[in-house]
Amino acid sequence: MAGIANYVSESYNELKNHVTWPTWAEAQRLTIVVVVFSIIFALLIWGVDTVFSGVIEQYFEWIKS
Repeated sequence: MAGIANYVSESYNELKNHVTWPTWAEAQRLTIVVVVFSIIFALLIWGVDTVFSGVIEQYFEWIKS
């Protein structure tokens, strides 16, 4: 149990004294960058999925014939 308490204490000390936190403006800017790239990536995956679905559908129609 002492090991867990020591871990929590050292983690708190690390976060308080050794981590450089971003400014509020920088955090907002980086959040916007992440949101924009997430949307772009989601649209790209949706497009690839749509194309592959069409290709697979055509393949099975071709096999049926």
